[in-house]
Amino acid sequence: MNSTQDDKRIGIVGIVITDVECVSQINAILHEYVGLIVGRMGIPYKEKNISVISLIVDGSNDDISALTGKLGRVKGASVKSMVTKQ
Repeated sequence: MNSTQDDKRIGIVGIVITDVECVSQINAILHEYVGLIVGRMGIPYKEKNISVISLIVDGSNDDISALTGKLGRVKGASVKSMVTKQ
């Protein structure tokens, strides 16, 4: 994660987990990118048998894309992200 202050962006990442078996893989990826994560909130939605994790991230576009790309390849999870323009 090589970001200068000028190329850093604030973003949000939403993760919907539909298969509890992938949680350890998700957590391992999040641990790998802990330097990007400003805040994290996880909500189990038991009635729908899913969990939702929301992240606030601060990093370069490349670093945030790498994080979301790895998360997006995890079977049993869906990921969406949005970053600021500046």
